Amino acid sequence: MLIQSHEINSIKIAEIISDDIIIRSAQDGLDLMGNIYYQGFDKVILYEKNITPEFFDLKTKIAGEILQKFSNYRIGLAIVGDFSKYESKSMKDFIFESNKTKHINFVERLKNALENFSE
Repeated sequence: MLIQSHEINSIKIAEIISDDIIIRSAQDGLDLMGNIYYQGFDKVILYEKNITPEFFDLKTKIAGEILQKFSNYRIGLAIVGDFSKYESKSMKDFIFESNKTKHINFVERLKNALENFSE
């Protein structure tokens, strides 16, 4: 795992780069968040490919648990990927509602994540 640092308007953003799945459980999300926070980052960018596919099946509750932890600790999170492949109405609604908060964002490109964090 590599952490690429970005800074926008004095906000430190950690872009997580890896070929492996980093988050398989809510505990993995909490561990990552603690690691990022300890290193002085305010926000995190993750790629869809680094999150277990079960995250995108809302019945598992993994997504809700992880995103709740990021919200509770006020660590912004952007997940970069192609979410058009998820046909479940509940998943589409979940993404839509998350994006409205501006705290948790599902975006198509790194550029979109950085733009959202600069607002």
